[in-house]
Amino acid sequence: MAEAYCVKCKAKREMTDAKEETMKNGRPILKGKCPECGTTICKILPSKK
Repeated sequence: MAEAYCVKCKAKREMTDAKEETMKNGRPILKGKCPECGTTICKILPSKK
């Protein structure tokens, strides 16, 4: 599982329901939910070349 920073909890958490998406500028991002509060958390991934 991927780990990302939750702004609401102010801590790093393991993502649940993580799925890879693409931002408007073309960079890949991993989007999921915080297991503690349910807020959407994101992690920007390295760009694919």
